[in-house]
Amino acid sequence: MKILITGGAGFIGSNLGKYLLEKNYQVTAVDNLITGTSKNIEDLLNNPLFKFVEMDITQPDFKDRFIKQEPFDLIFHLASPASPIQYDRYPLETLMVNSLGTKNVLDLSSVNHKTKVIYASTSEVYGDPMIHPQVESYWGNVNSYGPRSCYDESKRFGEALCYTYLNKYQADVRIVRIFNTYGPNMEKCDGRVVSNFIVAAIINAPLIVSGEGKQTRSFCYVSDLIEGLYLMSQKPVQGEVINLGNPNELTILEIAKKIIQLTKSSSKIIFQPLPKDDPKKRKPNITKAKELLGWEPKIDLELGLQKTINYFEKLTS
Repeated sequence: MKILITGGAGFIGSNLGKYLLEKNYQVTAVDNLITGTSKNIEDLLNNPLFKFVEMDITQPDFKDRFIKQEPFDLIFHLASPASPIQYDRYPLETLMVNSLGTKNVLDLSSVNHKTKVIYASTSEVYGDPMIHPQVESYWGNVNSYGPRSCYDESKRFGEALCYTYLNKYQADVRIVRIFNTYGPNMEKCDGRVVSNFIVAAIINAPLIVSGEGKQTRSFCYVSDLIEGLYLMSQKPVQGEVINLGNPNELTILEIAKKIIQLTKSSSKIIFQPLPKDDPKKRKPNITKAKELLGWEPKIDLELGLQKTINYFEKLTS
C-alpha cells in the first residue's frame, strides 16, 4: 500500500509515518517545515520504504508532482499549524493549508482513482462548547472573527470541503476530530500545555497557567491517537466524522501540579490572564469511535506523561 502523509514531519505525522513503516507500507511524507522539523524524521530517512518531499501543499506544483505517478492508496491529511502560538505566528498559512491545501488533497485523491483521504480536523471546531462532553453531532460555539478563527474556521471549512467532495464526487473521505494529544516529537516551544509545562518543570522554571487554571482538557497519548487514525483508514466508515481523544478530563491546574510531581521539580505556578476565546471545557464523547472503530485509548495519563518527560529530558540534556 502506498500512503501519503501531509504534514509528515510534524508531531503527529512523524509518529504516524514510523507506525506505518513498521507495517511495511510505502510512505511519502510532504511538509514545508514551517512548524514541522526534519529532526522528527531523521530515523526514517534510511528506510527504503520512506520518502520525504519538502513542499507546500497549497501550491499548484503539489498536484502536478504527484498526479502523473502511480496513485496513492491512502492520504492522511495532517498538514496545518496546530497550536495557538503556531497559528498566531502563521495565520494566513493556517487558513490556506486547511482550505486550498485541503482542496488540493481532495482534487489529487479524486483524479487518482478516488484515493481514500483521512482529514485531520480538530476539537476546536466545537469552540467554547455549550454541550459537554462534545459529541460529533454538536455544531459548536465558534467565534468566526477573533484570534483563534484562522484555525477554528479553516478546519470547519476543510470539513465542509470533505462533505462536498463526498456528496458531489463520492470521494472516500473520513474526518477525525483530534482532541489534545501529547508525546514524543512535540516541539519544546510550540505553545501546547503539556510540552510547555514539562520543559519548564525540567529546568525548574515557573509554569504559566492561564486564568485560574479551572478550564479543563482531555489529553490523549500519541500512540493511542495513531492507532485511531489507522483504524479510521481500515474500517468501512466513508463519510463519517469521529472524535479521537481521551475522555479523562482534568483541569489545567491539575495537569501542572501532576507534571511538577512527576519531574520532582521545584517550579512554582504563576497565573496570567485567560486568552480571548480560550475554551473553558474540552472532553470528547468517544462512543462512535468505540462502536465504529473498536477504539479507545489505552495509555493512562501518568504513564504517557512519564514517557513524554523522558523524551524532553533527553532533548534538554
